Amino acid sequence: MQILNTLYVTQPESYLHLDNDTLRIEIEHETRLRVPLHHLSAVICFGHVLVSPILMHRLADEGKSLVLLDSHGRFKARLEGPVSGNVLLRQAQHRRTAATDFCVTVAKACIAGKLKNCRQVLQRGARETGREDDNAALADTADELTRALARLEHAPDLDAVRGIEGDAAKRYFAALPLIVRPDARSAFTLSGRTRRPPLDRMNALLSFLYAMLMNDARSAIESVGLDPQIGFLHAVRPGRAALALDLMEEFRPLLADRLALTLINRRQLDADDFVEHPGGAVTLKDDARKEVVTAYQERKQETLAHPLLQTQLALGLAPFVQARLIARTVRGDAEGYLPFTPR
Repeated sequence: MQILNTLYVTQPESYLHLDNDTLRIEIEHETRLRVPLHHLSAVICFGHVLVSPILMHRLADEGKSLVLLDSHGRFKARLEGPVSGNVLLRQAQHRRTAATDFCVTVAKACIAGKLKNCRQVLQRGARETGREDDNAALADTADELTRALARLEHAPDLDAVRGIEGDAAKRYFAALPLIVRPDARSAFTLSGRTRRPPLDRMNALLSFLYAMLMNDARSAIESVGLDPQIGFLHAVRPGRAALALDLMEEFRPLLADRLALTLINRRQLDADDFVEHPGGAVTLKDDARKEVVTAYQERKQETLAHPLLQTQLALGLAPFVQARLIARTVRGDAEGYLPFTPR
Protein backbone atom coordinates (compact mmCIF):
# COMPACT_ATOMS: atom_id res chain seq x y z
CA MET A 1 0.00 0.00 0.00
CA GLN A 2 1.56 3.11 -1.29
CA ILE A 3 0.90 5.50 1.56
CA LEU A 4 1.82 3.01 4.21
CA ASN A 5 5.28 2.60 2.69
CA THR A 6 6.54 6.05 3.53
CA LEU A 7 9.73 6.27 5.61
CA TYR A 8 9.90 9.28 7.94
CA VAL A 9 13.38 10.20 9.21
CA THR A 10 13.09 12.55 12.18
CA GLN A 11 16.41 12.03 13.98
CA PRO A 12 18.82 14.92 13.27
CA GLU A 13 22.20 14.03 11.74
CA SER A 14 20.93 10.72 10.38
CA TYR A 15 22.83 9.52 7.30
CA LEU A 16 20.89 7.53 4.70
CA HIS A 17 22.86 5.08 2.56
CA LEU A 18 22.07 2.57 -0.18
CA ASP A 19 23.39 -0.95 0.48
CA ASN A 20 22.53 -3.01 -2.59
CA ASP A 21 18.71 -2.96 -2.54
CA THR A 22 18.38 -1.76 1.05
CA LEU A 23 18.15 1.71 2.55
CA ARG A 24 20.34 1.92 5.65
CA ILE A 25 20.08 4.65 8.30
CA GLU A 26 23.27 5.42 10.17
CA ILE A 27 23.54 7.68 13.22
CA GLU A 28 26.95 8.46 14.75
CA HIS A 29 28.56 5.69 12.66
CA GLU A 30 26.10 3.10 13.95
CA THR A 31 23.48 1.43 11.79
CA ARG A 32 20.04 2.01 13.33
CA LEU A 33 17.66 0.72 10.66
CA ARG A 34 17.59 -1.21 7.38
CA VAL A 35 14.59 -1.10 5.05
CA PRO A 36 14.34 -3.00 1.74
CA LEU A 37 13.95 -0.38 -0.96
CA HIS A 38 11.07 -2.19 -2.64
CA HIS A 39 9.00 -1.64 0.53
CA LEU A 40 9.19 2.13 0.14
CA SER A 41 7.33 4.58 -2.05
CA ALA A 42 8.70 7.75 -0.46
CA VAL A 43 11.31 8.96 2.01
CA ILE A 44 10.57 12.07 4.07
CA CYS A 45 13.37 13.75 6.00
CA PHE A 46 12.94 16.28 8.81
CA GLY A 47 15.70 18.79 9.49
CA HIS A 48 19.38 18.02 9.05
CA VAL A 49 19.37 14.56 7.49
CA LEU A 50 22.12 13.49 5.09
CA VAL A 51 21.32 11.41 2.02
CA SER A 52 24.00 9.77 -0.10
CA PRO A 53 24.05 10.78 -3.82
CA ILE A 54 23.87 7.10 -4.82
CA LEU A 55 20.65 6.69 -2.84
CA MET A 56 19.19 9.86 -4.36
CA HIS A 57 19.87 8.56 -7.88
CA ARG A 58 18.32 5.20 -7.04
CA LEU A 59 15.18 6.79 -5.60
CA ALA A 60 14.82 8.99 -8.69
CA ASP A 61 15.36 6.01 -11.03
CA GLU A 62 12.59 4.05 -9.33
CA GLY A 63 10.15 6.97 -9.13
CA LYS A 64 10.26 7.15 -5.33
CA SER A 65 9.94 10.61 -3.84
CA LEU A 66 12.54 12.15 -1.55
CA VAL A 67 10.97 15.00 0.41
CA LEU A 68 12.93 17.46 2.52
CA LEU A 69 11.11 19.24 5.35
CA ASP A 70 12.64 21.58 7.88
CA SER A 71 12.76 20.61 11.55
CA HIS A 72 9.26 22.12 12.04
CA GLY A 73 7.75 19.97 9.26
CA ARG A 74 7.59 22.79 6.71
CA PHE A 75 8.05 21.72 3.09
CA LYS A 76 11.39 22.70 1.52
CA ALA A 77 12.05 20.52 -1.52
CA ARG A 78 11.13 17.34 -3.34
CA LEU A 79 13.32 15.12 -5.49
CA GLU A 80 11.51 12.95 -7.98
CA GLY A 81 11.96 11.38 -11.38
CA PRO A 82 10.37 12.50 -14.66
CA VAL A 83 6.70 13.49 -14.40
CA SER A 84 4.63 10.62 -15.74
CA GLY A 85 1.14 12.04 -15.47
CA ASN A 86 -1.46 11.89 -18.20
CA VAL A 87 -1.03 15.02 -20.33
CA LEU A 88 -4.63 14.84 -21.52
CA LEU A 89 -5.83 14.84 -17.92
CA ARG A 90 -3.69 17.88 -17.17
CA GLN A 91 -5.01 19.68 -20.23
CA ALA A 92 -8.56 18.96 -19.05
CA GLN A 93 -7.67 20.17 -15.56
CA HIS A 94 -6.31 23.46 -16.91
CA ARG A 95 -9.44 23.96 -19.04
CA ARG A 96 -11.67 23.25 -16.03
CA THR A 97 -9.99 25.96 -13.93
CA ALA A 98 -11.16 28.49 -16.53
CA ALA A 99 -14.79 27.37 -16.02
CA THR A 100 -16.05 29.37 -13.03
CA ASP A 101 -19.11 27.19 -12.39
CA PHE A 102 -16.98 24.04 -12.30
CA CYS A 103 -14.52 25.62 -9.83
CA VAL A 104 -17.35 26.75 -7.55
CA THR A 105 -18.96 23.29 -7.63
CA VAL A 106 -15.72 21.48 -6.71
CA ALA A 107 -14.84 24.10 -4.08
CA LYS A 108 -18.26 23.67 -2.47
CA ALA A 109 -17.74 19.90 -2.34
CA CYS A 110 -14.30 20.26 -0.70
CA ILE A 111 -15.62 22.64 1.97
CA ALA A 112 -18.78 20.61 2.52
CA GLY A 113 -16.58 17.59 3.27
CA LYS A 114 -14.50 19.64 5.68
CA LEU A 115 -17.51 21.07 7.52
CA LYS A 116 -19.18 17.67 7.85
CA ASN A 117 -16.02 16.09 9.25
CA CYS A 118 -15.45 19.05 11.60
CA ARG A 119 -19.02 18.66 12.81
CA GLN A 120 -18.33 14.99 13.55
CA VAL A 121 -15.32 15.96 15.69
CA LEU A 122 -17.48 18.38 17.69
CA GLN A 123 -20.41 15.98 18.05
CA ARG A 124 -18.12 13.22 19.26
CA GLY A 125 -16.54 15.62 21.74
CA ALA A 126 -20.01 16.60 22.97
CA ARG A 127 -20.97 12.95 23.48
CA GLU A 128 -17.80 12.10 25.37
CA THR A 129 -17.50 15.13 27.66
CA GLY A 130 -18.83 14.81 31.15
CA ARG A 131 -19.35 18.57 31.53
CA GLU A 132 -22.80 19.86 30.74
CA ASP A 133 -21.69 23.36 29.72
CA ASP A 134 -19.05 21.97 27.35
CA ASN A 135 -21.62 19.61 25.86
CA ALA A 136 -23.96 22.53 25.16
CA ALA A 137 -21.23 24.72 23.63
CA LEU A 138 -19.95 21.93 21.38
CA ALA A 139 -23.47 21.03 20.26
CA ASP A 140 -24.21 24.69 19.48
CA THR A 141 -21.08 24.99 17.35
CA ALA A 142 -21.95 21.76 15.53
CA ASP A 143 -25.36 23.29 14.76
CA GLU A 144 -23.64 26.41 13.44
CA LEU A 145 -21.66 24.24 11.05
CA THR A 146 -24.93 22.65 9.90
CA ARG A 147 -26.25 26.11 9.11
CA ALA A 148 -23.00 26.95 7.31
CA LEU A 149 -23.51 23.86 5.15
CA ALA A 150 -26.96 25.14 4.20
CA ARG A 151 -25.53 28.54 3.23
CA LEU A 152 -22.78 26.84 1.27
CA GLU A 153 -25.30 25.28 -1.11
CA HIS A 154 -26.40 28.74 -2.23
CA ALA A 155 -22.97 30.41 -2.36
CA PRO A 156 -22.84 32.18 -5.75
CA ASP A 157 -19.06 32.36 -6.22
CA LEU A 158 -15.65 31.37 -4.82
CA ASP A 159 -15.41 34.43 -2.59
CA ALA A 160 -18.67 33.46 -0.91
CA VAL A 161 -17.46 29.85 -0.48
CA ARG A 162 -14.21 31.05 1.09
CA GLY A 163 -16.10 33.44 3.37
CA ILE A 164 -18.37 30.69 4.67
CA GLU A 165 -15.38 28.42 5.23
CA GLY A 166 -13.44 31.13 7.06
CA ASP A 167 -16.33 31.95 9.40
CA ALA A 168 -17.01 28.28 10.12
CA ALA A 169 -13.32 27.59 10.79
CA LYS A 170 -13.17 30.47 13.27
CA ARG A 171 -16.13 29.04 15.22
CA TYR A 172 -14.74 25.49 15.02
CA PHE A 173 -11.30 26.39 16.38
CA ALA A 174 -12.93 28.43 19.15
CA ALA A 175 -14.80 25.31 20.30
CA LEU A 176 -12.02 22.76 19.78
CA PRO A 177 -10.26 23.38 23.17
CA LEU A 178 -13.45 22.23 24.92
CA ILE A 179 -12.58 18.69 23.79
CA VAL A 180 -9.20 18.88 25.56
CA ARG A 181 -9.20 17.28 29.01
CA PRO A 182 -9.81 20.04 31.60
CA ASP A 183 -6.46 19.73 33.40
CA ALA A 184 -4.57 20.28 30.12
CA ARG A 185 -6.54 23.26 28.79
CA SER A 186 -4.27 25.90 30.29
CA ALA A 187 -1.30 24.35 28.48
CA PHE A 188 -3.16 23.79 25.20
CA THR A 189 -5.04 27.01 24.66
CA LEU A 190 -5.97 27.85 21.07
CA SER A 191 -6.54 31.51 20.28
CA GLY A 192 -7.45 30.96 16.65
CA ARG A 193 -5.07 29.55 14.10
CA THR A 194 -1.54 30.92 14.05
CA ARG A 195 1.14 29.70 11.70
CA ARG A 196 4.58 30.70 10.41
CA PRO A 197 5.30 30.54 13.28
CA PRO A 198 2.69 28.85 15.50
CA LEU A 199 2.33 30.82 18.72
CA ASP A 200 0.98 28.18 21.10
CA ARG A 201 1.32 24.43 21.68
CA MET A 202 -1.93 23.44 20.01
CA ASN A 203 -1.08 25.45 16.90
CA ALA A 204 2.41 23.93 16.83
CA LEU A 205 0.92 20.44 16.98
CA LEU A 206 -1.73 21.15 14.34
CA SER A 207 0.78 22.78 11.99
CA PHE A 208 3.08 19.78 12.25
CA LEU A 209 0.23 17.36 11.48
CA TYR A 210 -1.02 19.54 8.62
CA ALA A 211 2.48 19.54 7.09
CA MET A 212 2.48 15.72 6.98
CA LEU A 213 -1.07 15.67 5.63
CA MET A 214 -0.13 18.19 2.96
CA ASN A 215 2.68 15.97 1.77
CA ASP A 216 0.33 12.98 1.58
CA ALA A 217 -2.30 14.99 -0.31
CA ARG A 218 0.29 16.18 -2.81
CA SER A 219 1.57 12.65 -3.32
CA ALA A 220 -1.99 11.47 -3.93
CA ILE A 221 -2.65 14.22 -6.47
CA GLU A 222 0.57 13.52 -8.33
CA SER A 223 -0.04 9.76 -8.30
CA VAL A 224 -3.07 10.15 -10.58
CA GLY A 225 -1.34 12.58 -12.96
CA LEU A 226 -3.05 15.81 -11.89
CA ASP A 227 -1.13 19.07 -11.59
CA PRO A 228 -0.85 19.82 -7.84
CA GLN A 229 -0.26 23.52 -8.53
CA ILE A 230 -3.65 24.12 -10.18
CA GLY A 231 -6.54 24.13 -7.73
CA PHE A 232 -10.23 24.97 -7.82
CA LEU A 233 -10.73 26.43 -4.31
CA HIS A 234 -7.29 27.79 -3.47
CA ALA A 235 -5.87 30.52 -5.68
CA VAL A 236 -2.83 29.80 -7.82
CA ARG A 237 0.40 31.23 -6.40
CA PRO A 238 4.05 30.49 -7.21
CA GLY A 239 5.23 27.44 -5.29
CA ARG A 240 1.78 26.71 -3.86
CA ALA A 241 0.29 23.23 -4.35
CA ALA A 242 -3.25 24.59 -4.63
CA LEU A 243 -4.97 21.33 -5.61
CA ALA A 244 -3.28 19.46 -2.76
CA LEU A 245 -4.62 22.15 -0.42
CA ASP A 246 -8.09 21.62 -1.90
CA LEU A 247 -7.87 17.88 -1.27
CA MET A 248 -6.55 18.11 2.27
CA GLU A 249 -9.49 20.24 3.47
CA GLU A 250 -11.77 17.25 4.05
CA PHE A 251 -8.96 15.32 5.78
CA ARG A 252 -7.87 17.99 8.29
CA PRO A 253 -10.47 17.00 10.93
CA LEU A 254 -9.98 13.25 10.38
CA LEU A 255 -6.22 12.92 10.13
CA ALA A 256 -4.98 15.93 12.08
CA ASP A 257 -7.45 17.58 14.46
CA ARG A 258 -8.82 14.41 16.00
CA LEU A 259 -5.34 12.93 16.32
CA ALA A 260 -4.06 16.08 18.06
CA LEU A 261 -6.87 15.81 20.61
CA THR A 262 -6.17 12.12 21.15
CA LEU A 263 -2.45 12.70 21.75
CA ILE A 264 -3.24 15.31 24.39
CA ASN A 265 -6.16 13.57 26.07
CA ARG A 266 -4.29 10.25 26.32
CA ARG A 267 -1.30 12.09 27.81
CA GLN A 268 1.00 11.03 24.98
CA LEU A 269 1.97 14.71 24.80
CA ASP A 270 2.14 17.28 27.56
CA ALA A 271 3.33 20.85 27.97
CA ASP A 272 6.98 19.78 28.42
CA ASP A 273 7.06 18.29 24.91
CA PHE A 274 7.16 21.78 23.39
CA VAL A 275 9.77 24.52 23.22
CA GLU A 276 8.89 28.21 23.47
CA HIS A 277 11.38 30.28 21.49
CA PRO A 278 12.27 33.96 21.93
CA GLY A 279 9.75 35.95 19.91
CA GLY A 280 6.85 33.65 20.75
CA ALA A 281 7.24 30.75 18.33
CA VAL A 282 6.42 27.29 19.73
CA THR A 283 7.73 24.01 18.32
CA LEU A 284 7.72 20.33 19.24
CA LYS A 285 10.81 18.79 20.80
CA ASP A 286 12.59 16.08 18.81
CA ASP A 287 11.25 13.13 20.82
CA ALA A 288 7.72 14.53 20.74
CA ARG A 289 7.92 14.95 16.97
CA LYS A 290 8.84 11.29 16.68
CA GLU A 291 5.85 10.37 18.87
CA VAL A 292 3.54 12.40 16.62
CA VAL A 293 4.93 10.88 13.41
CA THR A 294 4.41 7.37 14.81
CA ALA A 295 0.85 8.18 15.89
CA TYR A 296 0.12 9.72 12.48
CA GLN A 297 1.31 6.59 10.71
CA GLU A 298 -0.80 4.42 13.02
CA ARG A 299 -3.83 6.64 12.45
CA LYS A 300 -3.47 6.13 8.69
CA GLN A 301 -3.75 2.38 9.17
CA GLU A 302 -7.16 2.61 10.84
CA THR A 303 -10.00 1.53 8.58
CA LEU A 304 -13.19 3.41 7.84
CA ALA A 305 -16.09 2.79 5.48
CA HIS A 306 -15.82 4.76 2.25
CA PRO A 307 -19.22 6.39 1.55
CA LEU A 308 -19.02 5.86 -2.22
CA LEU A 309 -17.11 2.59 -2.53
CA GLN A 310 -19.15 0.97 0.27
CA THR A 311 -16.07 -0.84 1.51
CA GLN A 312 -13.63 -0.64 4.39
CA LEU A 313 -10.56 1.41 3.55
CA ALA A 314 -7.36 2.29 5.38
CA LEU A 315 -7.60 5.97 6.22
CA GLY A 316 -4.16 6.52 4.74
CA LEU A 317 -5.36 5.31 1.36
CA ALA A 318 -8.39 7.60 1.31
CA PRO A 319 -6.51 10.63 -0.16
CA PHE A 320 -5.43 8.45 -3.09
CA VAL A 321 -9.01 7.31 -3.71
CA GLN A 322 -10.26 10.89 -3.47
CA ALA A 323 -7.56 12.07 -5.90
CA ARG A 324 -8.90 9.54 -8.40
CA LEU A 325 -12.42 10.86 -7.86
CA ILE A 326 -11.18 14.38 -8.58
CA ALA A 327 -9.56 13.08 -11.78
CA ARG A 328 -12.86 11.42 -12.82
CA THR A 329 -14.69 14.69 -12.20
CA VAL A 330 -12.13 16.66 -14.23
CA ARG A 331 -12.46 14.20 -17.13
CA GLY A 332 -16.25 14.43 -16.99
CA ASP A 333 -16.59 10.73 -16.05
CA ALA A 334 -18.45 11.72 -12.85
CA GLU A 335 -21.14 14.35 -12.41
CA GLY A 336 -19.50 15.94 -9.39
CA TYR A 337 -16.88 15.44 -6.73
CA LEU A 338 -17.95 13.53 -3.60
CA PRO A 339 -15.75 14.30 -0.56
CA PHE A 340 -14.71 11.67 1.98
CA THR A 341 -17.10 11.90 4.92
CA PRO A 342 -17.10 8.59 6.82
CA ARG A 343 -19.58 8.04 9.65
